[in-house]
Amino acid sequence: MAAVTKSGTPSLSTLLPCPAHQLSGLIAGEALAAGDACYIKGADGYVYKSTGAAANAAAVVVGFAAQGYAAGAGVTLFHGVTFNYGSGLTPGAVYYLSGTTAGGLDTATSTGGTTVIGFAVDATRISVQRSF
Repeated sequence: MAAVTKSGTPSLSTLLPCPAHQLSGLIAGEALAAGDACYIKGADGYVYKSTGAAANAAAVVVGFAAQGYAAGAGVTLFHGVTFNYGSGLTPGAVYYLSGTTAGGLDTATSTGGTTVIGFAVDATRISVQRSF
């Protein structure tokens, strides 16, 4: 198991994301960083970092933050897109939701992160998707 380290600030590398792959009009329930895997909490409808620490609602990935957001800010999440994310990635390698780093990716499954949510396109880019 190895966490995937963000290199710099992740950014969208998909030039024109399809509107069907964007979830907008959401509110951040906590500070989010670019490239964080996120879920929408049913109790308040806000966006939080997903975590695979347990097999619960927080382990569902509905999209990824394309930029940093402060708590209370409007949020747009993306799925089915490619991010400039890391360095030294192995093309074709698959990634799962991290069980130790909220919003992060890992090379191995975790208790709640059992679904592939991304794969390395090349040494620096990851294609990301929802977990459902």
